[in-house]
Amino acid sequence: MFRRLLIANRGEVAARVARTARRLGIEVVCVVSAADRDQAWLAEVDHVVPIGPARASASYLDQDALLEVARHLRCSAVHPGWGFLSENESFAVRCAAAGLTFVGPSPTHLRQMGDKAVARKTMAALGLPPIPGSPGPLQAAHEAAAIGDAYGYPLLLKAVAGGGGRGMRGVDGPDALEEAFSAASAEALASFGDGRVYVEKRIQRGRHVEIQVLGDGYGNVVVLGERECSLQRRHQKVVEEGPAPGLSDDERARVLPAVARALSAARYANAGTVEMLVDEQGRAWFMEMNTRLQVEHGVTELLTGLDLVELQLRVAAGERAPLRQDDVRVSGHAIEVRINAEDPAQGFRPAPGLVRGLTLPSGDGVRVDTHLSAGDRIPPNYDSMIAKVLVHAADRPAALAKMRHALSSTAVEGPTTNLDLLSRILGWGPFVTGQYDTTSLEAAFAAGDL
Repeated sequence: MFRRLLIANRGEVAARVARTARRLGIEVVCVVSAADRDQAWLAEVDHVVPIGPARASASYLDQDALLEVARHLRCSAVHPGWGFLSENESFAVRCAAAGLTFVGPSPTHLRQMGDKAVARKTMAALGLPPIPGSPGPLQAAHEAAAIGDAYGYPLLLKAVAGGGGRGMRGVDGPDALEEAFSAASAEALASFGDGRVYVEKRIQRGRHVEIQVLGDGYGNVVVLGERECSLQRRHQKVVEEGPAPGLSDDERARVLPAVARALSAARYANAGTVEMLVDEQGRAWFMEMNTRLQVEHGVTELLTGLDLVELQLRVAAGERAPLRQDDVRVSGHAIEVRINAEDPAQGFRPAPGLVRGLTLPSGDGVRVDTHLSAGDRIPPNYDSMIAKVLVHAADRPAALAKMRHALSSTAVEGPTTNLDLLSRILGWGPFVTGQYDTTSLEAAFAAGDL
C-alpha cells in the first residue's frame, strides 16, 4: 500500500478520499487554493500545501504545481477524486513519468472511455450499442445537422471531456444548432480545457441509470449494482437512488453482465461508471462512461457495504480485485440528496457565503459526507455543495421515510439552500411512486408543482 498520497482535489471530494486513506494508514497531502485554505477540516490532514489563487485553472488544474507538490513531499500516489483532472489523460501520463501512481484507470482507458466520443466507438465494438449520434467530435455545427436529418430532432450536444452537465445543450431544430454548438463548445472549453463536442439523438422521457464497476486490470471486472439519477435540473443530478426503479429485472439481467463482459475484454482497471439511458420501451442504451468515482458513489457503498475508495487504492497498488461477482451482495434501498448553497426561487443561483450554523442528521442507516463546519465559508469559485445526505433502509418506502426524517433534522444557517425543495421532492407523487424520468423535475418546476 502507498505511504503518502496527494489528493489533487478539494472540498468534500478531498475530505472523502482522505477519510479512507487515513483509515488505511496512508499519510495524506492536500493542496488548497487561496479560497479554501481556512477550512476547519484541513486540520485533520497530515500535510496542507497552498497551490495557488482561487481560480481553478491556476490552482487545482495546474498540473505543474500539483506534480511539484508531489515531488517535494515525496508522495507515491495521486488520487484525483472526481471532477478537475480525474479523467485527464495527459495528467495520468505525467504522473507515471514522475514515478507517481495515478489512482484511476490507465491513460489508455482514459482515452478509450473518458473521451466520450471514443467511448461510444469502443463500447459499440465491445457489444454495448450507444445512443445513435455522431461517430466522433464535431468540427462545426453543420455536421450535427446530418444527425438531425438521419434520426430526427431533438438532439443533444455534449462535451467530449464533459461531466456534471457542463458543455451540454439541447437542440430542438436545425435553426438552433449554430448557437447551441457555440455555447456548448465554449462551456466545455472553460470547464475542461477541451472545447470538443459531439451530438446524439435525445431520447425523450428517458431514465438515467448508471452501473458501478471495478476492474483490476487482470481481466476481472465486478459490477456493483446500479443507481438511478433521473431527477435532474439542467442535466445536473438532484437525487440519486439504488437499485434503480427505472430498470426492469429483465433489462437488469441483460445489461449488467454485458457491461462486465465488455470491460473485462478491455481489461479495464480501477473504478468506473457506465451510464445508460433507458428509453420508453425499457431498453438501455450506452450513453458514456465516467472513468472515475461519481459524486453519488456512496449509494453503492450503502447497498454493498464496500468502501470504493479503498478498492480504488488497492487496485492502484497492484492488488487483484479482492472480490468476485458472486461475492457482491446488494441489499435494501439507498437514496442520496445533495444539499447546495443555492436559491431555487432565483433560478438556482449559487448562494456562497459564511456558514454560521450547521446541523446535520445522524443515526442508523444515515450517512453525511461533507467538508464543512459552522464558521467555514463557501467560496463563489467552485461547486456550491454543502453536504450529501444518504440513507439506507430495507426497501424504498422505508428509505423515503428515513430521508424525510433526516432532512427534517438538518439546518443550515447563513447561505440560502435547496433544503426546502428537497423535502418537497420527497413528498412529490411521481418520485414517491418511482414514475419519473429525466424531464419530470423541470416539467414540475415549469408547471409550478414543486
